[in-house]
Amino acid sequence: MKQLIALTLLLISFTSFAQKPCEFNIDVTDSLGTYKSTKEYIISEQNFAGNTNYIFFSIALTDGLPTLNVQMLQKSKGFLKANCFDKNSKLFLQLNNGKIITLIHIDEENCGSLIRDDKNFDNRVITGSFMFLKDSFEELKNSPVSLMRIKYLTDTEDYVVKKEFTSELNNQVYQPEKFFINTIPCIE
Repeated sequence: MKQLIALTLLLISFTSFAQKPCEFNIDVTDSLGTYKSTKEYIISEQNFAGNTNYIFFSIALTDGLPTLNVQMLQKSKGFLKANCFDKNSKLFLQLNNGKIITLIHIDEENCGSLIRDDKNFDNRVITGSFMFLKDSFEELKNSPVSLMRIKYLTDTEDYVVKKEFTSELNNQVYQPEKFFINTIPCIE
């Protein structure tokens, strides 16, 4: 009887601490190759004085090559500054262990597109793909991210990566500092 109780407790502890299931937005294999992309995840959300900014991450795997897809959404009734990605753009991630990981933007210029909605808000959507450098996966799998710096064509911006927050967009709880720890095993 004691063995049965111990086995039951052991199984319950394994299932409660098991890795979260991987959610993919896209998972395609065809004659051209394979493409797999994780679901978009909110990394940063800023709401201040009528301006709203969101940064979403997803990791894509194209024929075995991993990339970080970054999507930025800005919303305002006022002027929206255009930040552009170009061949010199970089994304820097400072980890809690003090190391800095650099991701390089693919050679494609993108300044986003401006869309006006029915409530007279201007919305700018900017997307970019960044390549991981060799051996950066191991560091990202083992240490949370504390700070993110994005180098655009003409500007550089820093973002503090929060441990946890509840999004005003969809009322879901996000843990952006552990995005890579939770997501990288999905594509390995």
